[in-house]
Amino acid sequence: MNRLSLRSLATLVIGAACTAWTAAGAPVTCRMELDRGILPADGPQKAVIKISLDAAKPPTRERPAVNLALVLDRSGSMRGEKLRKAQEAAIEALRRLGPQDLASVVIYNNEVETLVPAQSVRNLEEIERRIRSIRASGNTALYSGVSQAAAEIRKNLERECVNRILLLSDGQANVGPSTPDDLARLGISLRKEQIAVTTVGVGTDYNEDLMTRLARESDGNTYFVESSADLPRIFAAEIGDVLNVVAKDVTIAIEFPDGVRPLRIIGRDGRMRNDSVEINLSQLYGGQEKFALVEIEIPAGSDGHRRPVATATVRYENAATQKRGETRETASVSFSRRTEEVTHSSNAGVQRDIVVNVSAAASAEAISLNDQGRAKDAAVMLRGKASELRGAASKYKAPELKERADKLEAAAMQMESGAAMPSATRKALRADEYQTINQQQATH
Repeated sequence: MNRLSLRSLATLVIGAACTAWTAAGAPVTCRMELDRGILPADGPQKAVIKISLDAAKPPTRERPAVNLALVLDRSGSMRGEKLRKAQEAAIEALRRLGPQDLASVVIYNNEVETLVPAQSVRNLEEIERRIRSIRASGNTALYSGVSQAAAEIRKNLERECVNRILLLSDGQANVGPSTPDDLARLGISLRKEQIAVTTVGVGTDYNEDLMTRLARESDGNTYFVESSADLPRIFAAEIGDVLNVVAKDVTIAIEFPDGVRPLRIIGRDGRMRNDSVEINLSQLYGGQEKFALVEIEIPAGSDGHRRPVATATVRYENAATQKRGETRETASVSFSRRTEEVTHSSNAGVQRDIVVNVSAAASAEAISLNDQGRAKDAAVMLRGKASELRGAASKYKAPELKERADKLEAAAMQMESGAAMPSATRKALRADEYQTINQQQATH
């Protein structure tokens, strides 16, 4: 049998297996990889495990109903083109929903108004009319706007929908609770109700720390939109995710055998104990990979020995059937005294992900240094990470890493004079940091 026919046969087998697996009601699989499959023998070692969750696209058009609340800023700064584009984006987003879906629209300035109470989108013409009637004025009661949207979502929580709040703002929250910690606490409480908040910041005047914390704690997405002309595209990307949720209430529980100890979770938040790690995700999207990186310490192994180092159990709710599912995987590693074997066992994909996530964390630290008035120190840090990314781009033949390096270097150049980081640069770095760690799909 020639190579082509073998490949075709393999494709058929894999395709059949995936179809059967999805039909059996298990939309999520777990993979575990180490940054090296073979470690040096005779001494304790450190390694990084990548726990990947792959959510398959459903084979049919069946999907869970969506319970969507749009929260639109109508403060005075939204006048003109911003508001027109926001209205256009909101209407186009709602047009992508189906008759089984629910939608509500909340608008806010210094006051909050439920423009469209939670209802079926069958009456789309009337909903569109109300959205087009929005006028801009006043200040920004952002916290109250999100809280009111959550109240609309709660009217249908028992229906087991995919619950999402999509928040748009172009300004500082200046009415009511208005700090990142305030919004983070709100995000935490909403996540417990399986309500994710996606934030869209428009222009260069909104508070990116506040918006990012709200998205992070509720496990939503976040976007920085410098031009309001991009709003329809951003809203379309977000609705695409919402319509493609295949698993909810996801927990990754990683247990380590005697002698193996977790050292840190790279990028993501989670709970770490001496012999276990737990990471929670709200939702998985079909066709997308989500992963976590955990650095571990492994006791010495003898030449030729192989041992398990971690077992991951992933528990989730099937979004289509509302039934609980579970999948499990174990990772093992071998030991060798031969340097070439250790070197050749390197996993380029995992090592690339480590570099990218560490660089995202460095962006967050550079922002902190800038905020302390240490712009030159921030520039040094960004240049160092840009250099690492360029090396990784060459080593792993990954042009996207070079693009990331270029962005960090451009930011560093802006700060080398000691001037504060420009607002647009800060927002772009903050959004990129979160999108990288959250494995949020690119929209450009």
